Amino acid sequence: MLNRTLRATALLALVAAVAAPVAVAAPAPSSPPAPKTVTVSSLKGGARMDYPVTNQEVRVSVDTRSTYTVGSIPQRSWGTFRISHAQDGKLYWGEFKVDCLTTGGPTATVTGRLVRTSPGHPWLTMLDPHTRMGVSFFVPEKGEPLLTKCMAPAADAKVVDGGYTLRDRRP
Repeated sequence: MLNRTLRATALLALVAAVAAPVAVAAPAPSSPPAPKTVTVSSLKGGARMDYPVTNQEVRVSVDTRSTYTVGSIPQRSWGTFRISHAQDGKLYWGEFKVDCLTTGGPTATVTGRLVRTSPGHPWLTMLDPHTRMGVSFFVPEKGEPLLTKCMAPAADAKVVDGGYTLRDRRP
C-alpha cells in the first residue's frame, strides 16, 4: 500500500509538472543588481613642516582623491603631491602623480611616482625615473590634541604653517 501511495504521489507530481509547463518553466523576473555604494576620500592642502635645520624649509602640498566600493583599498586614486626643500638659497622640489590615497579617520597615506623635479635636484642622480614615494598625514579635528609620541609614526613632522583638509570615505 505504501509503495502505491508513493508511486501515486510521484505520478501526480509528474503530471502536475507536465500539465503546467508554462508555470514551471517561466523564469522569475530578474531584479537589477544592487548598486555598489561608492565612497570618496580626499586630501588637499599645503604646509610648511617642522624641520630640525633652522635655515632650511620643507613644504608638502597635496591635492588627491580616491574612490572606494568595498574594503579599505581604493578602486581608483588620482591627483598630485609635491615635496619642496629650500636649502642654501636653492629650492628643490619633486612632483608626484598619485597612485594611491588611503584614509582612516584623521590619517591618510599617499603614494605616487616621481614625474618631475626642479632642475639640478639631487633626486635626478640619486633615484631611478618614476620612483614611487609616499607621505603620511595626520589631520586632527579642531580641539584635538597634537600628535603624541608614537601616535602616528609615519607622520613625523608637525605643520608649522598652512594645513590640510581630509575627508575620509563619504558617499
